[in-house]
Amino acid sequence: MSHSIDDLIILMARLRDTEHGCPWDLKQTFATIAPYTLEEACEVAEAIEREDYDNLKEELGDLLFQVIFHAQMAKESELFDFADISQGLLTKLLRRHPHVFPDGSLESFASEQKLTPEEVKQKWQEIKAEEKRQKGQKERRSAMPDDLPRLLPTLQRAEKIQAAAARVGFDWPEAEPVFDKIHEELDEIRTAGSESQERVAEEVGDLLFACVNLARHLGVDADMSLRKACHKFDGRFRKMELLATTNDRVFEQLTLEEMENYWQQVKSK
Repeated sequence: MSHSIDDLIILMARLRDTEHGCPWDLKQTFATIAPYTLEEACEVAEAIEREDYDNLKEELGDLLFQVIFHAQMAKESELFDFADISQGLLTKLLRRHPHVFPDGSLESFASEQKLTPEEVKQKWQEIKAEEKRQKGQKERRSAMPDDLPRLLPTLQRAEKIQAAAARVGFDWPEAEPVFDKIHEELDEIRTAGSESQERVAEEVGDLLFACVNLARHLGVDADMSLRKACHKFDGRFRKMELLATTNDRVFEQLTLEEMENYWQQVKSK
């Protein structure tokens, strides 16, 4: 049997039915569900990282369910419902893609002239700024973004801050100077070591910020790259432990040199 998004909305309403619903679902609020929403978004990202597309389908369903859950609670509080979410999203996307929908309707088509991805991003920012003006929001006095989510991963926050500075011209024209900046920050960490732990922490932060800058110039997602590096290290380390066990060795009793030897064996495979 084939089901639709409407069936999911009905299912969610049933789960929240005060007489016949699920006690756990009935107990939830926006605040209690929010951590699950964040968790499901992370699991989507992990499935993409692993290129596990069967699991990605399932995780996207879990994330969609979170949206439906919030929509149902909002409907019960007479705030909005799923249809309002869909309508608002559709209207916003039509408005922000005039290069695809020139008259703001799904039926319209753009001319043959195509924008580059960079031009699209610039247009997007201009449209967002105009939307804020129309809503009566105060004109921003800073190029720095003031609407970044508090829980946004720090590497992503750094990239967005740097990109905002770049849009007004405060940026290196190419990646090469960023390499020099990273070497400079490394030297400053060495110097800070003779001063205080606070200074070391500050300089390490500057180094990480510079590394994000390099990733941005090279067109690399710093957060995803670090996630992959963690996954790779975790996998290699576990294989080292297994290799030691296979050789009847207790891993914790190995010397650093012996551990390094196992590490190289795992890397070579």
